Amino acid sequence: MKMKHIAYGLMMAFIVFSCSEEDTLDDINEMIEAKELTIDGEIPNIEVHYYDNEGPHDYEGHNDANNYAMARTTGFTESFESGSKSAYAGGSVSLSSGSWYLNDALIGTSNSDRKYNSKSARIRNTGYAIMSFDMDNGVSTIRVRHAKFGSDGSSSWRLIVSYNGGSSWQYAGGTINTTSTTLNTVSFTINTSARVRFGIYKTGGGSARINIDNFEINTASSGGGGGGNGTPTRDNNLTFGNPSNASTSPNNYLVSRTDYAASYNNDRGTPNWVSWHLSTAWTGSAPRCNCFKSDTSLPSSFFRPTTSNYTNSGFDRGHICPSADRTYSSTANSNTFFMTNIAPQSPDNNQRSWARLEDYCRKLADEGNELYIVAGVAGIGGTGRNGFRSTISSGRIDVPDSFWKVILILPNGSNDISRVTTSTRMIAVNIPNDMSINTNWGNFRTSVNSIESLTGLDLFENINNSIEFTLESRVDNGPTQ
Repeated sequence: MKMKHIAYGLMMAFIVFSCSEEDTLDDINEMIEAKELTIDGEIPNIEVHYYDNEGPHDYEGHNDANNYAMARTTGFTESFESGSKSAYAGGSVSLSSGSWYLNDALIGTSNSDRKYNSKSARIRNTGYAIMSFDMDNGVSTIRVRHAKFGSDGSSSWRLIVSYNGGSSWQYAGGTINTTSTTLNTVSFTINTSARVRFGIYKTGGGSARINIDNFEINTASSGGGGGGNGTPTRDNNLTFGNPSNASTSPNNYLVSRTDYAASYNNDRGTPNWVSWHLSTAWTGSAPRCNCFKSDTSLPSSFFRPTTSNYTNSGFDRGHICPSADRTYSSTANSNTFFMTNIAPQSPDNNQRSWARLEDYCRKLADEGNELYIVAGVAGIGGTGRNGFRSTISSGRIDVPDSFWKVILILPNGSNDISRVTTSTRMIAVNIPNDMSINTNWGNFRTSVNSIESLTGLDLFENINNSIEFTLESRVDNGPTQ
């Protein structure tokens, strides 16, 4: 491939006529000489995978701005939330992972920017966003979320890589076409142990803009798909998909934390589902904080349940992601006590069959397995200590008819999606939200297909379709303790 130089000197007339929504005269006046990138060749054999609406994949990386050095060795998810850059002119911006250089690109905050939280990167023309730091010990995979800005047309872009501190760059993987207004995911398998840095370079689409959010780097020692060699790691809680494409809808609102991801239903006052990864890397000696608290990350217009909404209701404050699954730190355990991870649960369900299944999952993790778990609620109306109720707290919180859970079990390892076969064990249960039910959770096993029919969700959508069909039609008959 011929050496290609990216030039950014634009004639004023072209700029004026190419300006559109969100572009201002300030952007034109601030056009300055940018860093010149040299794209010299292409890295061969980079495997690329595409996923629809895969979710933000917030992962346990060192995203504190004071821990740049750790991010460079253990990986990170750059969400662009910590930095500010309001003009397209070339310039550096300090982000949670380290310093980045953006040219013909900015940090977008408008309603037209596609983003998981309040910010994402926005790139136009032949702009780029590049890391100004190296990953010291190499990279295993990179995942990028991308979407069209506003009502703009489609665009194309490439992942670029530099092995010499940014002096020159090469393409990695094929051309990615951004055609949707929904943030979709593309994954690049890099598998290098060399010092390396990466960036996004927009290659087509003219003045049409793209948004990039949650640029995720995983290393051999980090989470995001397994640590390799049977080492337990903290992997992405949405590796196998976002079951309802949760985003910003009030009744399908994505709550994304390091320790789990959830879809909150504002009308019901409970989660629709919660998704989390479990291995012994997530467990430790942190005590149960017993600190139930309102989730102030929800928009102020939402109903934010508090622990007092459950007082004298006759129902337990039932965790979906268990407190005991997150004991590697006090903060992690505290995160499970947000009321967006809680639903009204019959005491006999919560303390007997449900609790025994939770214990069994941790036993499997202790035996050298990693588990991907999605659980939630279905229907309305359950029985607690005070009898049957459809709602509690003067109708503000729905009482579920049942609690369901689906569990995918793999031996500790790497490249988890590709390791799933038709022999992989998958457990699905649907337990009535009633008193005096059987304590053996195995009596409530069902198929994943039945759970999907009940809830309308698409569970574990990132598994190969033919394998998924087999696994989800089967009812588990394995051991229960």
